[in-house]
Amino acid sequence: MTRRSCAIYATGIVCAHLLIVGIALVVAQVFQTMIHSRLKKEITLTEKSQVFESWKNPPPPVYMEYYFFNVTNPEVFLAGGKAAVKQIGPYTYREYRPRENVTFLENGTKLYALNPKTFVFVPEKSAGNPEVDIIRTVNIPYVAVLSELSSYSFLLRTFVSMYMNSLGIEMFMTRTVHEVLWGFKDPLLSKIHSMKPEVDEYFGLMWKKNGTHEGEFVFHTGEENYLDYGKIDTWNGLREMSWWSSNQSNMINGTDGAVFHPLINRNELLYIFAADLCRSIHLAYVKDVEVKGIQAYRFAPPSDVLMSPKDNPTNAGFCVPAGDCLGTGVLKVSVCREGAPIVVSFPHFYQADPVYINAVDGLSPNKEEHETYLDLQPKKKSCFKNDLSLVALKTRFINETIFPIMFVNETATIDDDSAAQMRTLLLIVTLVSNFPLLIVGMGIILLLVLVVLFCRNRQKKNEVKRIDFTEAFHSFATAKDDTAYTQVSDKPDEPSETAANQPMRNGSYIAMSPVEAQKC
Repeated sequence: MTRRSCAIYATGIVCAHLLIVGIALVVAQVFQTMIHSRLKKEITLTEKSQVFESWKNPPPPVYMEYYFFNVTNPEVFLAGGKAAVKQIGPYTYREYRPRENVTFLENGTKLYALNPKTFVFVPEKSAGNPEVDIIRTVNIPYVAVLSELSSYSFLLRTFVSMYMNSLGIEMFMTRTVHEVLWGFKDPLLSKIHSMKPEVDEYFGLMWKKNGTHEGEFVFHTGEENYLDYGKIDTWNGLREMSWWSSNQSNMINGTDGAVFHPLINRNELLYIFAADLCRSIHLAYVKDVEVKGIQAYRFAPPSDVLMSPKDNPTNAGFCVPAGDCLGTGVLKVSVCREGAPIVVSFPHFYQADPVYINAVDGLSPNKEEHETYLDLQPKKKSCFKNDLSLVALKTRFINETIFPIMFVNETATIDDDSAAQMRTLLLIVTLVSNFPLLIVGMGIILLLVLVVLFCRNRQKKNEVKRIDFTEAFHSFATAKDDTAYTQVSDKPDEPSETAANQPMRNGSYIAMSPVEAQKC
């Protein structure tokens, strides 16, 4: 066997093995199953895992950007006209949210934790100084008191209103951003506090929220099922709330928004329990995106989350009392805000009924600036968050208006070092998971090489045959040149003239006999 034939046979054997093994691995999905199993085991909140440490102290910095709506024409509104507002901000704070008092429960399948939040002002990311900048907005304590008296007689409400006016307390207040956000001693609440000590005399949108936690949480670790990783088991000892008017609305679903299970797919809904909203919300897949070179899935709340019960009957449970519902795009959370007529929505009433947008001048909702979304890396647990919510106040004393007060943009984006590490890790995962395809590809390349070698070998054999035929033909031609032809007969020679005039007779033979070449 020639060296060329050996190379062809060896290439064919290796090619066949690569194709068989590669196709078998692709069909069986051995490496994908191995990686998924490894991820399912690693993404658990065990005490010694790196996942647990990153869960206790989330590495991506979280920034809270507060925007306020400054009322520019309070006199017009008080006279029955349309209010006009102007957005100011942002006033940015770095949020620190470590997990504390972590205790494992039920053989490591659950854990208890507190999540205190601390806010530190970041001037370089802010539009001004919150302790200096002044804003005019709705006097929430004033409106809250009148709202509490809405069930009383008109005479009593009028008397209380006149009393507050005598104290210089009006429907609009002028305060610094810091006071509105972090609290101030309110003169109206101070009067009430003197009669009812249980009423706090301080008010602020974030009063008592700096350095405090949102409640006691028990989370699933993912030890039993990786899909339960980070899900809330109980909040303040409750598996469901009692504020809303249906069992479905009172359910505590999903995580706290900080983490999600790995191996997320585009077809699933992600659930988040938002303590500030007093409810759970869901997010649906929107599109694929890229964040710092990392491929991610974007999830966002669909329009049905805050849709009117007329269009989405499942939201009827958020009407308290039952049947007392607002329109699309707004949610009344008075039930968990000590009775204050607080309404939440997306910024600038994004995705809300146009009646709310048109009730106030100065609002311009758009998807690019006001959509809430999460960018999640599907194979790991990382998220890149942009969370927006609007705090508004419902007033019904001059006209039925939901008045925008403030909205917050919460962002958490992976840092550059962590992004580089994740890109490297994802590259390794991609190479390992696609290793069977690499084997098949190598097999196909060798198959092409085998075809080329086979064709060249066949072409070589044809060339050898042509060379042998040429040599044989050349030998035959040489022999022809050295041979003379003579006519022989069984009769004696006749004269040439006679022979020329007579046809050749039967019985004549032609024979070849070598003769010597005659000289010229």
